[in-house]
Amino acid sequence: MARVIAITNQKGGVGKTTTAVNLAASLAAIKQRIVLIDLDPQGSTTVGCGVDKDCLEYSINDVLIDQIDLKKAMHTECWGFDLLPANANLSVAELRLMQLDKRDLRLKNALEPILDHYDYVLIDCPPALNMLAINALCAADTVLVPLQCEYFALEGLSSLMNNIERIRRLSNPKLKIEGLLRTMYDGRNRLTVDVSEELLSHFSDKVYQTVIPRNVRLAEAPSHGMPALHYDKHSQGAVAYLALAAEMVRRSKQVQQYGLSQEEAV
Repeated sequence: MARVIAITNQKGGVGKTTTAVNLAASLAAIKQRIVLIDLDPQGSTTVGCGVDKDCLEYSINDVLIDQIDLKKAMHTECWGFDLLPANANLSVAELRLMQLDKRDLRLKNALEPILDHYDYVLIDCPPALNMLAINALCAADTVLVPLQCEYFALEGLSSLMNNIERIRRLSNPKLKIEGLLRTMYDGRNRLTVDVSEELLSHFSDKVYQTVIPRNVRLAEAPSHGMPALHYDKHSQGAVAYLALAAEMVRRSKQVQQYGLSQEEAV
């Protein structure tokens, strides 16, 4: 059964969408069955996968509001993985969700029929704790947090952890931290190194060993509608996300084979 991972950070500009697209492509490259869900009304994940967000017949909006079959809205074999796209209509969906019963479980219920057909479901969340993000956290098994090693990173992380704990207590008791991912990493920057050391000191068992460097190819790839792995497979960014995918799969296998917790599987 698929592990459902919400990729989230309430702070924007930390590489959340870059991580969603490139991790999906990298996991697919190592033979994992992946579905990537764009849950952000900006539709950046959709565009980054080369899909025209303005020409969608169906999207995640139709799944959440009209409860159409999730497979009907899915774009299959998009760079080796399946994509559930989004566009600006999702902003309206958030308002409509507030009027519906079991509004926080719409995504969870939609996913249940397909979980046996995938290894990972990755959800790119909006950068706010709104009803869309709550749907993702209620559907998820774990949370992956991309964060930039800068001054406000730890403060924002503390707030996010409190919100995750609130969701765990009220709606999803199984929810755990998948891992903390250091993005846009520049080891020549003293502040970056200092914040990274603080993260390791406070959250050592949850911080991925893999770091994602600042990389021009990662920044260029979305404008071509493709993951970095397919834009320039030899770039530092593409190699880093492949390493992250391998680390994730290794941790998951340790959890399954030896009964370790996510925290112990490092």
